Amino acid sequence: MSAPAPLAFVYDRCATRNRRHLDMRLHACHAYVTDLGWVLASRGQWWDTGADALGTHRPALTTMVEAMQEAAGRREVLCLVHSWDRLATDGTHRLMLQQRIISAGGYTLTTFGESDRHTLRAVMAGRVS
Repeated sequence: MSAPAPLAFVYDRCATRNRRHLDMRLHACHAYVTDLGWVLASRGQWWDTGADALGTHRPALTTMVEAMQEAAGRREVLCLVHSWDRLATDGTHRLMLQQRIISAGGYTLTTFGESDRHTLRAVMAGRVS
């Protein structure tokens, strides 16, 4: 019996009212999941908008991490972002968010194939930028 396909949680943030770029990034994430034969988490995507997209308080990301934690005991879970900047442009803030995802039992991956999966211990120790 083989392991179930990974469960991908798509996350993004958008501070502007124009959602055109957000929609393009989300479409790229969905295509990435489909191409790899993974399963898209039931809600499909989580995104923070407006001030929540710029600050350290990320309600949608918090909800996503809670859902990841629930699913992590049953299968591989990951947070898919278009690029690292979709988590945060500030390296320290991004690292904090990655640590939250790792603590929930998942890892983060970009549509460019970049991942913190193999550096989980370093990320948890705060040694990756």
